[in-house]
Amino acid sequence: MNGTNLSDGTIVADNAAATGAAGEPAPGNGIPAEISGPTGDPGARTAPTSRAGRNLPAALAVGFGLGLSLIAILLFVPKVFIGVVGVAVGVATWEVAKRLREADVLVPRIPLIVGGQAVFWLGWPYGSNGVVGAFAATVLVCMVWRLFDHGLQVAPRNFLRDTAIAVFTLAWIPLLASFSTLLLLEPNGNLRVLTFMILVVCSDVGGYVAGVLFGKHPMVPSISPKKSWEGFCGSLVFSVIGGLLTVTLLLRANSMIGVVLGIGLVLVATCGDLIESQVKRELGIKDMGTLLPGHGGIMDRLDSMLPSAFVSWLVLSTLL
Repeated sequence: MNGTNLSDGTIVADNAAATGAAGEPAPGNGIPAEISGPTGDPGARTAPTSRAGRNLPAALAVGFGLGLSLIAILLFVPKVFIGVVGVAVGVATWEVAKRLREADVLVPRIPLIVGGQAVFWLGWPYGSNGVVGAFAATVLVCMVWRLFDHGLQVAPRNFLRDTAIAVFTLAWIPLLASFSTLLLLEPNGNLRVLTFMILVVCSDVGGYVAGVLFGKHPMVPSISPKKSWEGFCGSLVFSVIGGLLTVTLLLRANSMIGVVLGIGLVLVATCGDLIESQVKRELGIKDMGTLLPGHGGIMDRLDSMLPSAFVSWLVLSTLL
């Protein structure tokens, strides 16, 4: 089996704004990730998959379950949302740190995970000051930890690379996630968070539908072979419509804010998906984890939502 695309020549959508990060060929074995099993055996497929290379029934069940749970939390006990996201941030940080260390990138896991929780949680009582202070402190701890993690008598190897990637991971996950907390703490914050989450779902659904039905022109084949321009356009249409409706009906605000928000979220959600795709491509893996059937790991669900949280906070805080 060589690197033949499973989509019968059609570029299809999968994960986030246009098409998914799944399906990139694993380096070195020539077998597309979507057809190789857990051990890389092309015959090891254990569940029926969609044209996007995922176990569609499992993905839909998990997606609907998570979505309904979060909607209920935001409407009835919004502060619990902070705890849910905090746990997700911790798991996602652990997934990424584990994958990095498997690739011999020795990021300091303990300060990264503990400090990441501080970055996220201190946004609740102290706002942006708490987030920035915890971020700076965690960066310093990571530097010192990596400098002396083999003792005082041994010079660290790849210190600059490992600490730089640790700071990248800290900014990528806990720092961006903290903007969901800041958004929640604003007036009608639960509805603002719900708006941003609905728009990310609109982007996902629009990208998937348009990519499967019409996708023929690859967007960035060198990073994510199944991401298509048709899928991106579908994400844009669905997200703008979703923005118009949610900002008007939920937030009782000018509908043009919804247009701005919808466009902004599609752009950053697509970039977020591409960023994780490139990270996984460099690490030679298909998913960051296996916790969510049909989706991969927690980080594989957060890739487009993390930058979207920041843009939602920026747009809604500025324009509302």
